[in-house]
Amino acid sequence: MQADIKVDVKVDAKGLACPMPIVKAKKAIDGIQSGQILELEATDKGSVKDFQSWVNKTDHELMKIEEESGVFRFFVKKR
Repeated sequence: MQADIKVDVKVDAKGLACPMPIVKAKKAIDGIQSGQILELEATDKGSVKDFQSWVNKTDHELMKIEEESGVFRFFVKKR
């Protein structure tokens, strides 16, 4: 199920272990404008805590986390 969020960039980090989903997210968010939204998909269960901690450190907004069939979807708005 897709959220009603307008995503500006999507990143596929499925199958990657920590810290790669965060590394890919950081690289993607550095390439977008303030107010734009990044969607990242990951299968690493640890990425949920990693994303919450990363967003707290960076001041970006973690809008939503979804989980479907072992795939975690993170929606982050760049500040």
